[in-house]
Amino acid sequence: MTFSIVGRCAETGQLGIAISSSSIAVGARCPWVRGGVGAVATQNITLPALGPEILDLLEAGESASSALDKALTRHGYSQYRQVAVIDQHGATALFTGSEALGVHNALAGEQCVAAGNLLASPQVIAAMVQAFAAASGELLADRLLAAMQAAMAAGGEAGPVHSAALSVVSDLLWPIVDLRVDWAEHDPIGELGKLWSAYRPQMNDYVTRALDPTQAPSYGVPGDE
Repeated sequence: MTFSIVGRCAETGQLGIAISSSSIAVGARCPWVRGGVGAVATQNITLPALGPEILDLLEAGESASSALDKALTRHGYSQYRQVAVIDQHGATALFTGSEALGVHNALAGEQCVAAGNLLASPQVIAAMVQAFAAASGELLADRLLAAMQAAMAAGGEAGPVHSAALSVVSDLLWPIVDLRVDWAEHDPIGELGKLWSAYRPQMNDYVTRALDPTQAPSYGVPGDE
């Protein structure tokens, strides 16, 4: 039903998530990121409240594992949840409940956690962690997408996926990347990759626009002199 990876760039401190699902609009419910705090993917039978609550606990000084445990305990029904967490320092935590759907797996790697359910095989998650590590040195968004592409190459979900999302935060108050494919009949991860390819050359320009409009580059759109 869903597979994801949360990760951190050790060089920049950026945090991010890439996620895909057979359900519509996975980006509206499952990925949660906060600059200087952490990233959370909450999936399987999703409780969106877990994301911001875990981030609040991390911001209050809880460890990744403690924040995860406290949020799960607060709401109950943890047997239906699958959650992956990374904090601003790269510490990770993961949880998969006993009622997780189909073939499922979760695995922590260096500066990342990947998790999924209704998978073609458990190896899908291992492939994600390996791909993230192999792409070391690239932009975090590229590494996260490489992990998603590796997941699909390893079999992906047991059935077709239809939505995908990518989000990356830095030390700013807003995401520097926030891209979504809410529904695609075929290959939402490929569509997400196309969006990123278009956005990637402009990402830093949008930061410049926000912080110093006098230096904002023009893209020739109406009203953009």
